Order: sequence, then structure tokens, then C-alpha cells
Amino acid sequence: PVQMSAALAARRVFAAASHSSKEGGQPKTWKMLTIVLAIPGVGVCMANAYMKARAHSHEQLEFVPYHHLRIRTKKFPWGDGNHTLFHNSHTNPLPDGYESSHH
Repeated sequence: PVQMSAALAARRVFAAASHSSKEGGQPKTWKMLTIVLAIPGVGVCMANAYMKARAHSHEQLEFVPYHHLRIRTKKFPWGDGNHTLFHNSHTNPLPDGYESSHH
């Protein structure tokens, strides 16, 4: 009973604090934080992603036929059965290598 009443008292204190009139500027604070921090932060992240995408090499990696990768025990239920659902012929090799040597 003592522990339960302490937990109930703590819950009431936190509930009362969330409705106090002293903290009436919270929406203004969150709006200011959004304008000053969140929007510029998203802009910086977008610029970073754009610059990294431009600097990325689009060369195909050398195909190494590891026996434990690209195992096909049964055909996929779509297409010719050898291509994965989101297959990209430039980046995803088939079990015997890339489909083409150029873009």
C-alpha cells in the first residue's frame, strides 16, 4: 500500500505539471525549435545525400562467383524465375554473373 500510494502521488504530480499554467509557452518553444533546428537539419541532410550521390562511382563491381551467394533452390514465382523481385541488372548479378557489361 505504501509503494502504491507513492506511485499514485508521483503520477498525480506529473499529471498536474503537464497542465500547469506556468508552461504556457511550450507550443511557441516547439515552433521555434522546428524553425531553427529541424528545417535546417533536414536541409543539411538533403545536401549531404545529394553530394554523396554525385561523388558515388557507378562502376560495376567485379563479379566473384562465391558458391554460398545467389543460391537458387527453386525458381522465383515471377518472370523467368531467376531474377529477384526488385532486380537491378546493373547492381545485382545473377548466379552466373552480370547480365551485361555496360549501362
